Amino acid sequence: MLGLAALLSPLSALAGTNVVTSIKPVELLVKAVATDDIEVTSLVPAGSSPHNYTMRPSQRQALEKSDVIFWVGPEMETFLSRLLGGDEFRERTVSLMHGDEVPKTNDIDEHGHENDHGHDHGAGEDPHIWLDPVLALEMATDIHQALSQLKNVDTQALDANLARFKKTLLEAEEDIQHRLEPLANISLFAYHDAFTRYAGHFNLTLDGILTLNPELSPGARHIAEVQDKLRKANQPCLLTEPQFNRQWWRSITEGLDITFSTWDPLATDIESDQDGYVNFLQGIADNALACLPEKAQ
Repeated sequence: MLGLAALLSPLSALAGTNVVTSIKPVELLVKAVATDDIEVTSLVPAGSSPHNYTMRPSQRQALEKSDVIFWVGPEMETFLSRLLGGDEFRERTVSLMHGDEVPKTNDIDEHGHENDHGHDHGAGEDPHIWLDPVLALEMATDIHQALSQLKNVDTQALDANLARFKKTLLEAEEDIQHRLEPLANISLFAYHDAFTRYAGHFNLTLDGILTLNPELSPGARHIAEVQDKLRKANQPCLLTEPQFNRQWWRSITEGLDITFSTWDPLATDIESDQDGYVNFLQGIADNALACLPEKAQ
């Protein structure tokens, strides 16, 4: 038995830290802060929406083996609300829209909505917080704090990584702001409100949103209002998303002079590394610049 213990102790010492994130953008923020020995996996796969994803049994096992779980919160990943708000996972879960506070199960109704909204970012706010660089830095800071509390982590390396991320992010913001200046007079329209925070931060003109609920086609009245805005807009461009059905918005824009561009708020094709989040922001700028008329490019 003593010999077995001697063999197992080095393995225990080498056991890595396991982090589970809900969606790829949160994974990118963890990678920006974490050290190389921290294993990071995401639950929602490419092409799926966190609004209505169904988790596999193997992913439940990943949650059980995790040291810490990061998600945006019940307003975004509704499929995780009851699970992460329960006793089994609540103590190791960090809700990035609510600091380190995770709503308890009895604070969440049957549709996954939170009943008690007394948290940092307030009630009824757009949950796509990772698309605002200011809030993304807050998320990275919360991630840094949570990782720093785990055993056997290099806190000095975490500090250095967070400082590096902050510097790189600020430089990227300035660069993106300059790159997006030609879009000042372009009327942008988004598939749903995921683009709102990015547009607001970088002073883009977002004239309309096609659907208030990405899981449902909009009503006739809302469609008519959007079509009217599209007709009156200056060089309108519609930013669509790969996670959702495209057929219905093709029909409502038929016959209108509109430019189309596709962007991905879930960062599906972005490499998951220390610079992934900054590359993600730059990639969205590329997608937005595709809205420029060909003569202006």
